[in-house]
This record gives sequence, structure tokens and C-alpha cells, in this order.
Amino acid sequence: MKILIVEDEKKLADSIRTYLANEQFTCEVAYDYYEAIEKIQLYEYACIILDITLPNGNGLDILKELKQEKKADGVLIVSAKNSLDDKVKGLKIGADDYLTKPFHLPELAARVSSIIRRKSFEGNNQIALDGLTLDLSDRTLKYNEEIIALTRKEYDLLVYFISNKNRVVTKEAIVEHLWGDDIDMADSYDFIYSHIKNLRKKLMQAGCPDYIKAVYGMGYRFNIQH
Repeated sequence: MKILIVEDEKKLADSIRTYLANEQFTCEVAYDYYEAIEKIQLYEYACIILDITLPNGNGLDILKELKQEKKADGVLIVSAKNSLDDKVKGLKIGADDYLTKPFHLPELAARVSSIIRRKSFEGNNQIALDGLTLDLSDRTLKYNEEIIALTRKEYDLLVYFISNKNRVVTKEAIVEHLWGDDIDMADSYDFIYSHIKNLRKKLMQAGCPDYIKAVYGMGYRFNIQH
């Protein structure tokens, strides 16, 4: 799952990125208002960690922009301002949660995970579909109670497919969601085919139907009915 950290304190932003990366999130950082606006206009994120006070602008204006554009990114506001007015204003505009600085990184990660569950999976820690059981807490997958061992990228790919089940997703969207800024170093998207091939093979070897369908000229669809 891809996270955007909008925070002008570089040391704090880097600490958040390092911690969340260890929690298996793909993280991007924007250090000021204009960089944040550019990223939210170009990309989608599972959750945006949004500071209120930024160089060249205000985090609440970024939140307003998200809502005006009808974007579904989750938003966790973080701010040193322990102000009820800021909290109420942010939640009224459409933030999903609010955390006051200073905070503990495990709590931040828990809030982010909670927002993603609410946004994508109706608040559930376990997703059960057609014999598949995906546990978002311990990042495991079972099919008819048998564990299917996945790599980190295969697991993240499956979560992305399931959160977009029965919809076509382009290879560009898959790559951008799972690799974020790191993909800038890649010459092509060919490497994603091996991840999709390996995930598809592991699912079918475990007895699953062939869920992953290529849609010619467009991308992939994860077909599942339950």
C-alpha cells in the first residue's frame, strides 16, 4: 500500500518513512505545499499523512483540493497545534483521523492501517473471498485454510487486486501504486509481468481458480464473485 507523507520537518518525515517502510508500506514524501499538490494531482495513495503547517501553504487547503477533486485517498492529519478548531475543521473537510505531535510511530502506523481498512475493506482485519482468507494484520494468505507463501510484492499485488476486484487496473497503475517514486529508475514496466505470473501460479497451484485475467491493451482484472 502506498503512503504519501506531507511533512516539512525533514528529520521527522524521514523517520516516518523509514518506520512505515519497515511495516511494509511504500512511502513517498513531499516537504512543502507545492510538492504535495503536484503529487496528489498525479497519483493516488492508500493514505496521506498530512501536516497542517507547511512552507508556502496550509495542509487544510491540500485536504480541500482532495475533496474538490473527489479523490478517495485516506487522510490522517498530524499537527503540533493541539487546537480543537483545527481538528474539527480538518474532520469537517473530510480527514479520516487526526493525530497531535509529538506522537509515537507505532501509533501513527496503527492509525494509517485503520484508515486503509476502513477505506478499502470496510474496517476488517480479515478479508474472506471465495475460499481466500487475507489477514491484513499478519500479512498472510490462506486458501481453504492452507497457507500460501507470498513474497512482499506478491502480497501487496494481491491486496491491490482485491481492493480493485472485478475492475480493470492498468499496469501503470499497478507499478505506480506498488513502487511509487522508486519506479523512476526503471526503463520499462516489463518486470511486473514476472510478479503477476508468479502470484497467478502460486494461487492456481493452491487450487484457486484463475482469478487474474489480462485485458488486452488495458491491463488486468481480478475476477472474483464472492
